[in-house]
Amino acid sequence: MTLSCIQQPHQHLHANLEGGVLTLAINRPEAKNALYGELYLWIAQALDEADQDKDVRVIVLRGAEHDFTAGNDMKDFMGFVQNPNAGPAGQVPPFVLLKSAARLSKPLIIAVKGVAIGIGVTILLHADLVFADNTALFQIPFVSLGLSPEGGASQLLVQQSGYHKAAELLFTAKKFNAETAVQASLVNEVVEDAYATAQATAQHLAALPLASLKQTKALMKHNLEQIIECIDHEAEIFMQRVQSPEMLEAVQAFMQKRKPDFSQFN
Repeated sequence: MTLSCIQQPHQHLHANLEGGVLTLAINRPEAKNALYGELYLWIAQALDEADQDKDVRVIVLRGAEHDFTAGNDMKDFMGFVQNPNAGPAGQVPPFVLLKSAARLSKPLIIAVKGVAIGIGVTILLHADLVFADNTALFQIPFVSLGLSPEGGASQLLVQQSGYHKAAELLFTAKKFNAETAVQASLVNEVVEDAYATAQATAQHLAALPLASLKQTKALMKHNLEQIIECIDHEAEIFMQRVQSPEMLEAVQAFMQKRKPDFSQFN
């Protein structure tokens, strides 16, 4: 099997396979690696193909340069708001990517430098190991945009972080640093070079028996179908919120460069 991400590379996704380690690097530095419809699906396809490719033993997902991802590209998102998909919410590109990450049977390591906003945080819930450096800045901004959690965060973040920390991160929508991310169990360790640490760890795992790694992961993620159901359920609610008056106010405030006023809504 030939990985399409290597055979036909995408302009905003660099892929390299070496020693059983597939490294996927989001490469859109001018937009802080913000994601859009086609790019979501391309990353998802790369993960799906890597899971089936016998030459891939471990996957590393990271940014190509100084950021992980600023989340959804605002221009792309605005176009989607004006012309939403008519199909199931779970088939909207961001949720397709999240489900591909959740279903991945092989080890997934994520390295974070710079910003990790929105899906840049929620996808961490589906990684097996996460490393960040001191430049990393995280945010789950959905409530501040009149939206709701995605990617199974309403369950997984509570399980990993505990209810009170999850409520803090989801309710306040504030930015937080790598130390807080470690406290919330979103990150394993803050290191000097997240990319080098992720690569070294991936090489270590690639030398181990893949069948044992996959079986161990399957045992730990025994509730995978429940996670997928949660992602789809959250997607339905999220897409309802996209059409909400609070979301409209948040967008208008952003366009007008002012603070949104949610006091008018109950």
